[in-house]
Amino acid sequence: MTSAGTPAGTRTRTRVPLWDNARSVAIFLVVAGHAVQRMALDYDPALAVYLFIYAFHVPLFVLVSGHFSKDRLELRDLRRLVTDLVVPYLIFETIWTTLQWLVEGNTTVNYANASWTLWFLIALLVWRLLLPLIAVLRFPLVWAAAAAMVSGYTEDIDSTLALSRTFALLPFFVLGWQLRTWRAGERWQEATRRTVLLVRIAAGVLVTATAAAIVVGLPFWREATIKYFFFADDPYVQFGYTEWWAGLLRLAVVVYSALLCLAVLGLLPRHETWYSPLGAATLYVYLLHTFALYPLRETGVLREAASVPGLLAALALAGALTLALSSPLVRRVFRPIVEPRAGFLLRRYP
Repeated sequence: MTSAGTPAGTRTRTRVPLWDNARSVAIFLVVAGHAVQRMALDYDPALAVYLFIYAFHVPLFVLVSGHFSKDRLELRDLRRLVTDLVVPYLIFETIWTTLQWLVEGNTTVNYANASWTLWFLIALLVWRLLLPLIAVLRFPLVWAAAAAMVSGYTEDIDSTLALSRTFALLPFFVLGWQLRTWRAGERWQEATRRTVLLVRIAAGVLVTATAAAIVVGLPFWREATIKYFFFADDPYVQFGYTEWWAGLLRLAVVVYSALLCLAVLGLLPRHETWYSPLGAATLYVYLLHTFALYPLRETGVLREAASVPGLLAALALAGALTLALSSPLVRRVFRPIVEPRAGFLLRRYP
């Protein structure tokens, strides 16, 4: 796998720079969100940045993954799911289990509950297997949204095998695939300057209004439990919503996050940029950045650095990690565990 949700060797028929730019921005936001997370516990400016990022960054990451996924799976696609997702998950979960044992004394071995960011590999596996089934239905986005709503009502769908996030974020994956079937990227590339200007004005207003609402309403957001809908990792009852309309709140959050994703896509450059090549290495950044942040989180360095300079330093660190971990050297060194050659595990077919 060369990027988030993109199998090695897979290419779109028409290369659209927008998607490389989107992958690069999405992975930076993932790293940035983790870098400021501990600061956000006590420091309001960090919380504002954190909530703004979490309003759309994971949905954007999932949407881009869905854009590069197939609605028909052949034997080679199934084999690739094993080598590109299952084997790396087992490798990295083993590394994290060992690390937590050495550092924290945690002797629990549980491959059904993914460590930190590894939930995404499990979710991506399930999404890719589900997509061919959803794609044959009429109104696939409606079915995906319904699954997201209903799944939150039961405590049986939780973090085990990342099921809660898998269902809650399914609409974004399906939306990404739908955008490809609609050739949305190509049409955006061909859009007139006037259309682009109007879309970007509307997108800018939405993104700015979101940021302003977070900053102005920060006391509310610090106390409000509605923010947990953005995290999508627990059933409704876990954060105090037992009412029948809790699913409608999730639906509203999904729709709003989807609009933010589309707004960000509309604001991104349509042409090649200096950061476009980073989009080819997002999985390396995704899987490796946690090892760099782990000691800073566990020792309290990030939380104790809560200040304007500390927040800016954390964001700069996120940018530096994104650049460093997507470099050719890092990819060469860590390819055996990020993109392992696991073909020997598979049966041979004529």
